[in-house]
Amino acid sequence: MHTGYGRDSRSRPGILTVKAIDTGDAMEQYKECASKALSINLDPKYYGSFAEIGAGQEVARWFFAVGGAAGTIAKSISAYDMTISDTFYGKCARYVTKERLEAMLEYEYLQCSLPLKADRGKDTCFFAFADTVVAKAFMRDNECHGWLGVKWQMNPGEEPSRLMLHIRMLDPNAQLQQEALGVFGVNLVHACLCLSENLNTESYNFGPFLQSLMNELSSDRIEVDAIEMDGPKFSENVSNRVLALSLVEQGLTDAVLFDNQGEVCIPSDRLRKKSILLQRGSFRPFTLLNYDMLNCGASTFFCDLQNEDGDDDTCVVRDDAV
Repeated sequence: MHTGYGRDSRSRPGILTVKAIDTGDAMEQYKECASKALSINLDPKYYGSFAEIGAGQEVARWFFAVGGAAGTIAKSISAYDMTISDTFYGKCARYVTKERLEAMLEYEYLQCSLPLKADRGKDTCFFAFADTVVAKAFMRDNECHGWLGVKWQMNPGEEPSRLMLHIRMLDPNAQLQQEALGVFGVNLVHACLCLSENLNTESYNFGPFLQSLMNELSSDRIEVDAIEMDGPKFSENVSNRVLALSLVEQGLTDAVLFDNQGEVCIPSDRLRKKSILLQRGSFRPFTLLNYDMLNCGASTFFCDLQNEDGDDDTCVVRDDAV
């Protein structure tokens, strides 16, 4: 819940009062989001935890706001301080990363499922939602992005499945980014718990599933530029490459990036502090001419003309270039 700070006429001098902003407007604007959160709260099948770092606890807030959260939320946490976060999820070099999200999902899922397995494991699908994001900072023009994911059981007692994705938040201020993040997170939880069994893996029809992530949002507010699914029902049947390309097909992003192993990667991570040589083309197929063009370009832009011995063979073009 967003808060506003002020002083009313009945306040004593020097006393700061806090007034909560009514959530009714948000529920009126995002009726489908509220309906999704309530439907999950009223379904006794699902029980899990929420861990959110950065941009508030906007996803869990929706489940609390619509009512009935006691039937769904076992735990809600936000470990903002890096040292405190490390005590839960282990130390890391960077905090808004896929590796951090993986650690959060693993920790929170086990923290929820293991203690409760004996009492309700036969009838409950346990889940964990986690996100680690960086929103618009005060007086700073920073990159606004994050990793979100869900780890969940599709049926009681089964091994869990997992979905992780990367988003860019495009709203101009932190409050609007938090609002969009909350709606997107509810859409993500609902899609995983309620729509994942309907994926038409034979024809790679991921459209309805992916479009549901953007309900009541637009590509002007949220861009999804990487996605990955795994689990007992996905590892063999779902191609993460096709799933990532479907992001482009469905208009959730303009392009996706793959490494030389065919794995989806984030441009900001893969190309961070790297010099880039870009070649346009359809590459159907990638020919020797294309390869020669890259070699010539690399020798011009990345290599010294001569080394100390007067040789000009100081340039090495890596075979694992993206």
